[in-house]
Amino acid sequence: MNKNYEKLCEYIEKIISFRQALTLFEWDNETLAPEAASENTAKAIGVISGEYFKAMINDEVKELLLELTSTENSELDFNQKAIVKNMKKSYDQMETIPPAEYRAYNELIAKAPGIWAKAKQNKSFEEFAPTLEEIIEYQKKFAGYRRKDGQKIYDILLDDYEEGFSMEKLDTFFNEVKASLVPLLQKVTAKKDLIDKSYNYQNFDKDRQMVFAKFISSYVGFDFTKGVLAESAHPFTTNLHNKDVRITTHLYPDNLESSIFSVIHESGHGIYEMNIDDAITLTPVGGGSSMGIHESQSRFFENMLGRSKAFWVPVYPKLVEYFPEQLSDISLDQFVAGINKSELSLIRTEADELSYSLHIIIRYEIEKMIFEGNAKVKDLPAIWNQKYKEYLGIEPSNDAEGILQDIHWSCGNFGYFPSYALGSAIAAQIYHYMEKKLPVEEYLKEGNLIPVVEFLKEHIHKYGATKNTSELLQDMMQEDLNANYYVSYLTDKYTKLYQL
Repeated sequence: MNKNYEKLCEYIEKIISFRQALTLFEWDNETLAPEAASENTAKAIGVISGEYFKAMINDEVKELLLELTSTENSELDFNQKAIVKNMKKSYDQMETIPPAEYRAYNELIAKAPGIWAKAKQNKSFEEFAPTLEEIIEYQKKFAGYRRKDGQKIYDILLDDYEEGFSMEKLDTFFNEVKASLVPLLQKVTAKKDLIDKSYNYQNFDKDRQMVFAKFISSYVGFDFTKGVLAESAHPFTTNLHNKDVRITTHLYPDNLESSIFSVIHESGHGIYEMNIDDAITLTPVGGGSSMGIHESQSRFFENMLGRSKAFWVPVYPKLVEYFPEQLSDISLDQFVAGINKSELSLIRTEADELSYSLHIIIRYEIEKMIFEGNAKVKDLPAIWNQKYKEYLGIEPSNDAEGILQDIHWSCGNFGYFPSYALGSAIAAQIYHYMEKKLPVEEYLKEGNLIPVVEFLKEHIHKYGATKNTSELLQDMMQEDLNANYYVSYLTDKYTKLYQL
């Protein structure tokens, strides 16, 4: 092995170990940690973040990366080159940040989700606003440190989640989606009473919901010898490596569909992480290629598979066994129509496929306003409410169902939201291609998801972050992202469902 690469691997082992420790704290904070622990835990996270920074940003790592990205690059194999490239990008991003600021920011981010959760519980944006303001200032400052040639701050943040996607490119994508889906949504909304979904809002025992959640997660391919499922305020996925993947859901006693689809969604994320190749799992490329690709996998399982009739042919009888009192009189066709019903919702995570992208567009437009200097933190609830009225014709009655509904900003994840819409579009494109190669519907009716998961593993999962979004799509189907597949999929689906 190349001596410089071997030395770099020693640093990588330290860096990954520190990152694992931070991940465990994050998991604990969101699932089981007592509320009173947050202050002291944040200090510990600050110390570990400082050590992580030192292991990542130092003269020897800088020299090794310079050597390995120049003359010695030809000696490296495909995975090694990808690891070095990823490390160099991370190094260049972090090197600009003063260590004390990096540590202080991580302490803030450790406490912020707890502050957000309490503010959401109290339906009070004012309780979270000072923390959010502080996070935004750090985001502006950190992005400013690596700004080049008049780059816009928000473009820098967007690139962190989806390489190569700027506001200009996303504006084009969202305008294309809006042009087709807004008129379709209006037609569907005019026939909103066509589908009865009242069965979903009965009383469903939370313990039985969790048992079914574990069943459905395992059914779609989540391996419980390598993963766990817990409950949290906001469903999420995290992992230490491909043999320790952790997902959560949130259970509502009066909404069965919510937990089912959040579990299928997070299982999609988890299966992706589990299928990353052993050779790269404990390296900088041992995660998803991008957030758009990651979301494409969760949305693929949730929507392309999980909302199809074929998927529920073998599974629905099992669900009825768990909840006979509520579902025994509901046919498979009624259930499938219900889980696909278009209902204008204030909550993004409960939005139907047709209106979902509008929720993302609202967040994208607000984030643009924040980082272009066109919105103050104190005005965000009013801006949020106005945009919901404009795009969906509905308005939140409180901050919990409005601006406080998502955890993302409390984690500093500005620029993340567009990945959800990109993921939905990529999922539709992958499904269109997969149907040419596999009898997907027949496999689903048989209850056999193994060929589907294997297909995704071979074309996407195993590569981790060694390939970017464009490379994965081009290598798989000789085509880059094309929103037409997404628009056509939704148009065909809802035209039939609502007899338009």
